[in-house]
Amino acid sequence: MKVALVIGHKLFSGGAVSYNGISEFEYNEELVGMVANNLVDSNVEPLIFHRKLYRDLPKELNTKNPDLIISFHRNAFNTKATGSEVLYYYKSNTGRHTAATLLNAIHECSGLVNHGVKAKSAEDRGGYLLRYTHAPCVILEPFFIDNPLDFSIGVDFKEDLALAISDAIIKLAK
Repeated sequence: MKVALVIGHKLFSGGAVSYNGISEFEYNEELVGMVANNLVDSNVEPLIFHRKLYRDLPKELNTKNPDLIISFHRNAFNTKATGSEVLYYYKSNTGRHTAATLLNAIHECSGLVNHGVKAKSAEDRGGYLLRYTHAPCVILEPFFIDNPLDFSIGVDFKEDLALAISDAIIKLAK
């Protein structure tokens, strides 16, 4: 099984930022590397993607023909919102199952509020990626980066989170 691990955002457009200046991109780049390393001795081949232009991302991913696509992000809202969710394309039963498996693993690891899996259409934020990739695709939002407690859990348990995500991917590959 080939799984595309997409690092959300870019170095110079890093996405949401924590209270101490860590961007989604910085956090995700390290986490994706950890997940990929955890998959080395499994039957899963990780393909790491750095996003260039968002509109070109589905086409780029499709050329590599992965079996599964996971895009790594973090939520941000008002410094008080907390919890985890995973997004999937509303017409994809495999996407829904994948999202639920990953969210359960994230929730067990972090203990944060479980906001559930969220179905998205092509018009919704993130929906373009979810709709126009050939393989089932999900977007991980494991915590709110602008909430200091969520962020500290994300940092303190990063290795555990990487292992939980890796184990869920291996489970999905079976």
